[in-house]
Amino acid sequence: MTFNTRSAALYAGMAVLLIGTGMVQGWNTALLILNMGLISAIMSLGVNLQWGFAGLFNVGVMGFVALGGLAAVLVSMDPVGDAWSAGGLQVLLGLVLGAATVVGAVLIYTRMSAGRRRLLAMVIWIVAGFFIYRAVFDAGVDAVESVNPAATGYLGGLGLPVLISWPVGGVLAAGAAWIIGKTALGLRSDYLAIATLGIAEIVIAILKNEDWLARGVKNVIGIPRPVPYEVDLQQDPSFIERAAGLGMDPTMASTIYVKLAYGALFALFLIVILWMAQSALNSPWGRMMRAIRDNETAAEAMGKDVTRRHLQVFILGSAVCGIAGAMMTTLDGQLTPGTYQPLRFTFLVWVMMIVGGSGNNYGAVLGGLLIWWLWVMVEPIGLSLIQLVTSGMAEDSGLREHLLDSAAHMRLMTMGLILILVLRFSPRGLIPEK
Repeated sequence: MTFNTRSAALYAGMAVLLIGTGMVQGWNTALLILNMGLISAIMSLGVNLQWGFAGLFNVGVMGFVALGGLAAVLVSMDPVGDAWSAGGLQVLLGLVLGAATVVGAVLIYTRMSAGRRRLLAMVIWIVAGFFIYRAVFDAGVDAVESVNPAATGYLGGLGLPVLISWPVGGVLAAGAAWIIGKTALGLRSDYLAIATLGIAEIVIAILKNEDWLARGVKNVIGIPRPVPYEVDLQQDPSFIERAAGLGMDPTMASTIYVKLAYGALFALFLIVILWMAQSALNSPWGRMMRAIRDNETAAEAMGKDVTRRHLQVFILGSAVCGIAGAMMTTLDGQLTPGTYQPLRFTFLVWVMMIVGGSGNNYGAVLGGLLIWWLWVMVEPIGLSLIQLVTSGMAEDSGLREHLLDSAAHMRLMTMGLILILVLRFSPRGLIPEK
């Protein structure tokens, strides 16, 4: 898992692609691809921790990414005072009552001896707790969502700097992973995949429907930035002077400056996460995880607690995906739950990890950068190729119109083709595990 000559050459090729994109299509486009590529590389690292070094088949990646996006809202948005006054405390009380119902049911199950009395006590407790919880919670939610629903209709956040939401997103995703792992990690790999996909759909459904939490499908916009706004830079005399000194238009210079600032923050987080992942995986813990991945039976015979270690790495990988989700929402400046499509984008993240090199952190990062570049650039490149191929056809040709309309499907077809070629000619990825 060292960074060798082959790795350096592949990263240099990736740099050439980005520079070429900047020269042909503009530096704004190239920097936007780079920023999303860095976020994608962090997601790919999270999946690589789970699959590449533990063999855990998690296809619920988008659920943890969505929790990271939710963290950006809960941490950085200002609290909505009217909503809190109308029913905020009642919503919190309802959540506490719901949690108390679950905890009480668990205590009854563990403290009482098996039999009809325990069953009856659990049924009475759960039914009574459910109705009390719903009565309190629903009334609070209705009050909150009725407060200016066109603009707010939710509780808001804590009003803290948005950068704090990035690690908080990791913590939120890690907490969800602990709950999921305690119930699903004992399943066989194919059942684990189904369970994680279903849980991801549940998380996203909650974000879409619970307006009091993050406005649901009405979206939260105006999430604060960790970098300056372009308008503020364009009104700053010193920035205008520096842009003029470089021979650049202030408007163009401001957009490039903002994207460079985002890129520096994302690259810093990526380097820290990559260093931590490499340090962990080169340690005795990392060697143990690979031993468990390769032969669970032998690892158990050596006294290793396989389920506990699987839970550890599942939580770590999910936390990394949560951080990436908070970063992506920060870059977009809005939370749009409808864009989290588990099947579509989980497939894309898995392609990044497999193409880059399963079990190799540097390969996962390269895969994130390369596959995102292809995801963005394949459609315009494909359209240009189809226009070239059909240039000799009549303008009203049905075949020509069909081919041009099909250019939008080039993305998925290209992802599948690349995956097949890599698995055929380099089955361990571009930068394979040593």
